[in-house]
Amino acid sequence: MIPAETVDRIYSVAKIEEVVGEYVSLKRRGVNFVGLCPFPGHNEKTPSFTVNPARNICKCFGCGRGGNAVNFVMEMEQCSYPDALRKIAKKYNIEIEERELTAEEQQRQDDRESMFVVNEWANSWFQRQLWETEEGQTVALAYFRERGLRDETIHRFQLGFSPEYGNKMTEDAKKEGFKEQYLCNNPDTRIGTGICGRAGGEDGKPVRIYDRYHGRVIFPIHTVSGKTVGFAGRIMVKKDNVGKYVNSPESVIYSKTRELYGLFLAKQAIIKQQKCYLVEGQMDVISMSQAGIENVVCSGGTALTREQIRSIHKFTDNVTILYDGDAAGVHAALRGIDMFLDEGMYIKVMLFPDGDDPDSFARKHTSDEFVQYINIHEEDFIHYKTRTLLADAGSDAGRRSEAIQSIFESVASVKNKVARDIYTRDAADLCGIAEQTVRVEIAGIRSRMTKQWWDEKNKNGVAGNQQTGSNRQIGSSGVQMTVANTGQAAESIVSRNMRHVMSLIITMGMDNLEFDAGGGMPMYVTAGAYIQQYITATRIPITEPLYNRILEEFNAHCGEENFNTEHFFLNHHNPELSALAADIVSSEEVPEKNEQTQHVINSEVLNALYDLHFSVVTERLSTYPAMIKAATDGNEVARLLAEQQQLNELRRQIADMRHRIN
Repeated sequence: MIPAETVDRIYSVAKIEEVVGEYVSLKRRGVNFVGLCPFPGHNEKTPSFTVNPARNICKCFGCGRGGNAVNFVMEMEQCSYPDALRKIAKKYNIEIEERELTAEEQQRQDDRESMFVVNEWANSWFQRQLWETEEGQTVALAYFRERGLRDETIHRFQLGFSPEYGNKMTEDAKKEGFKEQYLCNNPDTRIGTGICGRAGGEDGKPVRIYDRYHGRVIFPIHTVSGKTVGFAGRIMVKKDNVGKYVNSPESVIYSKTRELYGLFLAKQAIIKQQKCYLVEGQMDVISMSQAGIENVVCSGGTALTREQIRSIHKFTDNVTILYDGDAAGVHAALRGIDMFLDEGMYIKVMLFPDGDDPDSFARKHTSDEFVQYINIHEEDFIHYKTRTLLADAGSDAGRRSEAIQSIFESVASVKNKVARDIYTRDAADLCGIAEQTVRVEIAGIRSRMTKQWWDEKNKNGVAGNQQTGSNRQIGSSGVQMTVANTGQAAESIVSRNMRHVMSLIITMGMDNLEFDAGGGMPMYVTAGAYIQQYITATRIPITEPLYNRILEEFNAHCGEENFNTEHFFLNHHNPELSALAADIVSSEEVPEKNEQTQHVINSEVLNALYDLHFSVVTERLSTYPAMIKAATDGNEVARLLAEQQQLNELRRQIADMRHRIN
């Protein structure tokens, strides 16, 4: 592990313009440097990439990526945080003496590294069996070629083979000195790769180790950075009582719910084209890639998970599902639609005609023909789901009602308000229902979704009281102050205001606010401490984990002498936190230090907090008309009306406080 003091030295010595200058041609523009964005997937003709030497950060205002020198190297080299530190240390001739780990830390690191080593060895071993053995060439290689794969494609995806008979892999692994604990897998500790299996051990029978993948072609599974974490072994000829696939077991380095097959090779194409194709199997990915369609991934033989969807979302908002047109494919597509919508993504669907799948279709058509076919036949989720469910329901009124309800629930899940409005009109047309009726129904669904969100958060308290500099109380209405994730308004205004508040902690966290303590005596509190007090007292929720981390880090270090929040966060050892800080600092409007008089500091912090509080209350109020309309009980209506009135009064108080500052 690299000692903290060495990390600090790397950060202090590294000059952002020198590190970036190895990748980008920079030109000075005022106090900054500019150049064409170097990040993968962003091609531009007019420079929008800016390097700020004063703050030692960079940012592309076109694609939004940037950070400090370490963040930049991680992005450019697609490497880990420690590897980026080592690369920069080498550039500045900084010797790294990594500190001795605790016994437990060392064991965890040894286990992980050993498993990666075993997997890389196994990956090479499987490939050698394919290319260098008679059985591999006559059986497995012939199988791949019959499936239409060219040799360069087989090499690119590192496909392999495990012999049918004997336990040659186990024997060779033992000769290499690999330990049994890393060859097999312990499901309790999740240690071990599982390239080998164990048998026996009961009724006095001796334990034997055997090859798990014998007689199968091998598809290695990689992390997004390219490390081999697992394997899928497929039989070539259907056999009775033999599973089609053998997959790596769950381990400390591999989770089938997290990894997406093909993402390592597809990510740059996904970024460049801002679209991802999702298919069902490994051969679908490989055949489409060979056909020239490289922005394609699959979930690898398991049901699609939210973790996998979020992995795609890191690279694009747009996904087209390409599944078989059979019943299983239809069901999988319908299930995937709502999961993607829940994550705020835009989803289209295309099912292939009977007898075809992405693999077979790719082998029959050129890349241009394939893409043209998709462009013609892919449907927005609303058209696909409506057509599919209503056709299945037929004339049965009950089933049609259930289908329409499911369609409305999908529309209600759309995060973007404009997109949701378009889908609402489409749903009305497609279902043959008056648009106003559809709008009322969707509003009711969103109201119930909001209530469910509140119930899950389980925050049934009052807004709380907060003394301001004018000794006026805010948030005393007794109405719960929770922000619901109800669409674009919450994601733009509330989130934008919360981001600005975080920027003040980073740039002005240790500056003092001054209040009248009474009798003409001033009272001082740091901006960071006051912001936390206000957020806590008014119960404004912070749902972004890194924002909570900013508050935690401020609390942990604010008592240190000469604590500089901006320097601390921009050079934080957590690369995600430092990248966020750099993005916030480079994007937010904050007064220059020489302009920060006491009045400016007070007004900046208080205005930002009141803006945040006001937007939270406004968003909360926006849900009441639909809830009141959907309520069927008179007491419930009366309660909602009372809460609405209290919130309106609270909003008036906040607006009044903001007016008094200005």
